[in-house]
Amino acid sequence: MSSPSANLYKVKTIWLVSSLLIYLFIILSNGVAAQNDISVTNVGAIIDLNSRIGKEQKVAMEIAAESFNNKSSTHELILHFRNSLGEPFLAASAAEELIKEEKVQVIVGMEYWPEAVLVADHVKNQSQVVPVVSFGAPLITPPIIQHRWPFLIRMTSDGSAQMKCIADIVAAYNWKRVVVIYEDDGYGGYVGLLSLLSEALQDANAKIENHLVLPRLNSSVSEPAKWDEVEELLKLPTFQSRVFIVLQSSLPTVTNLFRVAKKMGLVRRESAWIFTECITSLLNPQGNYDMEGSLGIKTYYPTESSSYAEFQKEFQAKYAEGNNSKPGIYTLRAYDTINVISQAIERMPSNTASTSLQDMITRLLSNYKGLSGDMHFNKGEALLDSPRLRIVNVVDGKMNRELNFWTPNVGFSEGLDTNRIDVVGKVIWPGKLNRTPKGWEMPSVEKPMIIGVPGKTSFSKFVKVEYNKDNPDENTYDGFCIQIFYKVLSRLNYPLPYEFHAHDGDYDGLVEKVHNKTYDAVVGDITVLADRMDKVEFTQPYMGSGLSMVVPEVTDEEAAWMFMKPFTWQMWVVTGSILIYTMLIVWFLEHPTNPEFSGPLKDQIGTAIWFTFSSLFFAHREKVYSNLTRVVFILWLFVVLILTSSYTANLSSMLTVQRLKPNVTDIEMLKRTNARVGLDGDSFVYKYMVEVLRFKEVNLMNVSSEYYYTGYFKNKTILAAFLELPYAEVFLNKYCDGYTDNTPPNRFGGLSFMFQKGSPIARDFTRAILELLENGEIKKLQNEWLSPEEECTKNSTSNQPESLSLDSFSGLYVISGATSTFCFLLSLAIWLRRFQLQETNEGNASPSNENIWNKTVRIVKFFKLRDLEIPNRAPTFASYIVDWTTPRWGHYSPTSNTPEQPPVFTPGEIECTPVEHTETRV
Repeated sequence: MSSPSANLYKVKTIWLVSSLLIYLFIILSNGVAAQNDISVTNVGAIIDLNSRIGKEQKVAMEIAAESFNNKSSTHELILHFRNSLGEPFLAASAAEELIKEEKVQVIVGMEYWPEAVLVADHVKNQSQVVPVVSFGAPLITPPIIQHRWPFLIRMTSDGSAQMKCIADIVAAYNWKRVVVIYEDDGYGGYVGLLSLLSEALQDANAKIENHLVLPRLNSSVSEPAKWDEVEELLKLPTFQSRVFIVLQSSLPTVTNLFRVAKKMGLVRRESAWIFTECITSLLNPQGNYDMEGSLGIKTYYPTESSSYAEFQKEFQAKYAEGNNSKPGIYTLRAYDTINVISQAIERMPSNTASTSLQDMITRLLSNYKGLSGDMHFNKGEALLDSPRLRIVNVVDGKMNRELNFWTPNVGFSEGLDTNRIDVVGKVIWPGKLNRTPKGWEMPSVEKPMIIGVPGKTSFSKFVKVEYNKDNPDENTYDGFCIQIFYKVLSRLNYPLPYEFHAHDGDYDGLVEKVHNKTYDAVVGDITVLADRMDKVEFTQPYMGSGLSMVVPEVTDEEAAWMFMKPFTWQMWVVTGSILIYTMLIVWFLEHPTNPEFSGPLKDQIGTAIWFTFSSLFFAHREKVYSNLTRVVFILWLFVVLILTSSYTANLSSMLTVQRLKPNVTDIEMLKRTNARVGLDGDSFVYKYMVEVLRFKEVNLMNVSSEYYYTGYFKNKTILAAFLELPYAEVFLNKYCDGYTDNTPPNRFGGLSFMFQKGSPIARDFTRAILELLENGEIKKLQNEWLSPEEECTKNSTSNQPESLSLDSFSGLYVISGATSTFCFLLSLAIWLRRFQLQETNEGNASPSNENIWNKTVRIVKFFKLRDLEIPNRAPTFASYIVDWTTPRWGHYSPTSNTPEQPPVFTPGEIECTPVEHTETRV
């Protein structure tokens, strides 16, 4: 039997155990209740966990989810990761699995657009549609994308901005050709990038010369056979450009690419390599020594905030593979995506469908400020407000040399808020080159520039090749064009090894050989034409060009009419008209007072004609009585003096200069008469004559040498020769006696050198040629080679004196005619006044109803029938004024029969007063 103390102990033990059990039960009950109050959201994440970007995104998402779960007491975010390996079908299968098994409410990831497309199509076919947030987006957005996948949200960078940035880099360094390299993803994901880049380069006056598709590798050392194939592709001389643009690639592929390129000497001086942000993110920060001097593009994002510093610290702690690397834009975008989803979940009311979650996500993205920057939402796409890119330079194997910024609105700038500049920054290029690389395969001693030279030319002064039959490499080249080439070489700031190759064909064949890269350039008398510019690059023309017609000159058969040549026919007509007009005015003014102009009408006209014509030779003897006539005559003598002096001078010039004229006047006459013409059949002239000038081919004769033209002219084989303007000048300078160029030439682009399209050497040659033109060096060469003074001492093409035209004397004629007209009108007014006063005094005033004809007849009779006494001297001009104003004429009539009562005149008045004859005229 137990003691009371033992029983008490048992009771206490039981009570303690019972209390403990009750306490534990209460705690467990509260924990289960609390757990039942937490809302769990499952998020599916489909990424390529084998890639560096995918690994960084996974760490960033986990950090964002963990941060949210630690801060929220009512919501929990659970991430379910699936590895897509970058394969769209694996991504689609993973999406279906996440929806059915994990019951995810939203799916994120899909770095590539083909993955996003298949995932969206699978989600669309599910019974429960969940929002899909894709990191990939089409570079060219289809207009119906929102109707096809209304639940798809695209968080991505603006790919077109990167392509424009690359084009601006190409334009800044004046590169004209680029080679594009990208990795084959098997789904044509590069097509959009190529289209955007090609359009941007076109705006920069550049072009994609070639593109290289790389095989896809899973590791940096796998499948070496594929890289042997790539090496063979890079060895092909199909492109001259050394500007390489790598659009997209995995890390193993791009690493092997640079290894092979450096081995082949493609990453060296005069070359340039540019890659996009997806590759920059893969390489940051370690870089690669094989990529030395390359340029990369990355999106700029602010790093000064405390939130970024906290995230970076945690990211570097959890991502051991990064070697303390800074998170890139892809990592920050993944972090922002989970943050947006977590904020949408927290703000979303309870018991809502998944579509409400999508509405909340889009509402937040419409004005969201994340670590990757300020974003806006438009038509299913979340983009940065203003893409800001930074150019980086790989130096010493590290991608930590940051250069200038680039924005779409400004272009390059040293800071975000500074003015535009035209340079990328101080770049250290491959081979430690500090100047701008040519971006072209430059010639070397081992591989010199192959320069084609016309082997046969019509005019050897331009290009002359002396062949060495035993050794073609020892051919000698000389001429005007070759000397210009040597002058240009001396002005280049770099050596240019070259080899001349004589081309035994026509000029179009030279163009084709440059176009198909047989020749690197052509030095010679090459004419710049529009259709040739589509195939080759021309330098600045060193000489003008055009098509000129050269014809023989013959003696002028119209020498018998040489005396008519000093004046044009218009000049002769107007001179004769002025002479006749002056003659009539003199007759009208002198007839009333000058007895030599009286008598029968035919005698009066004869006297007037003789007087006027004899004045041309200053041989007139007739006296002039009227002062008005003197005024007219003085002006007329001045006109005669000018005309005779000009006529004599011009006629003397015409008789002094040899009178030759072309035997062919124009092109139409040649075509109309089917005349044969000579030309250089190896040039473009033959085609131009047929297609543009419409000559018949049977009438065109190929003349292979300048020395044959004179013989063909003399034996009438050809009537004209069509030569380019420089050749015509050389021909006329040598055969200056008897030949001339007729009709204005049809102009072309000039004579120039040719290079392959996009060659930077052509630009250097252009600059050197301009300098030679400006300082007169080319003019000196032209005088030395093409038009030496000793060749022609007589220049038959000098300008013949031209006939004097009416324009030279129009002012003189106007003054003479106006003076004669004024004197005529003044005299006529005086006689009309006398007639009126006489009619009034005699009481014969014409009735008001008298017609104009009768009145005119009476006035003419008054002028014709009056008889005058010839005064001793001519009347003065003052007498005319008195005659116009005095009333005394009203008391006297020349027909009066009372001579006993003549009027009394002063001596001044009698000079112009008519005196009645002693006999009365009936």
